[in-house]
Amino acid sequence: MKPKIFIALDTINLKKTKNIIKETQKSKIKFGYKFGLEFLNSIHGRRFVAGLKNKIIFADYKISDIPNTCVSTIKAVKDLKLNYITIHISSGLNALKASKKISGKTKLIGVTILTSLNNKSLKEIGFDKDVKKLVFQQAKLAAKARLDAIVCSPHEIKIVKKVFKKEIMTPGIRFLGDRKGDQKRVMTPKQALKNGATALIMGRSLIKGNLKKNIQKLIKDLK
Repeated sequence: MKPKIFIALDTINLKKTKNIIKETQKSKIKFGYKFGLEFLNSIHGRRFVAGLKNKIIFADYKISDIPNTCVSTIKAVKDLKLNYITIHISSGLNALKASKKISGKTKLIGVTILTSLNNKSLKEIGFDKDVKKLVFQQAKLAAKARLDAIVCSPHEIKIVKKVFKKEIMTPGIRFLGDRKGDQKRVMTPKQALKNGATALIMGRSLIKGNLKKNIQKLIKDLK
């Protein structure tokens, strides 16, 4: 099975978004499109996503709230006919189960620990467990709630696979030599797939600079 590749359209620039989608449609790779909060909450974002046809749409809402609000949020975006929507596993088992129950054809993705955080960051927040232990615990919760997929950093794929047997999607993907930016737990596309990722989420490494050249770089990296 070929891995899914999602382009992270983390922008509010509609023209740029349209150009990226147009360019990537010409590629040998069949891309999906991940829309971040900034785009989805922009004045034109929701309307644009609603108008997309024959595209794999991943809405990265990262829902995190009490069960009733999580459910209401998913119901509120059903008209968008999303392929995927994200929810923080830290919302708790009841919220996850309730959300899964009403998600319908939209696949529910559980978000673990953000790739911008490391053990030091977690300690500052107040967690006494390290990243891997927390992600492992969250993966067990996602499996119990029967979520369709998990988002985790490529460094936690192997431990997630021990307890979660569905889709494993990984952000924090960088080409060798790329700057990490605000990401702390990163890996190359080839390394992430070798670890067992079923889908890659790529933003800056693809859309910054020359998109065509970066796609060719990705194709070469995946061989």
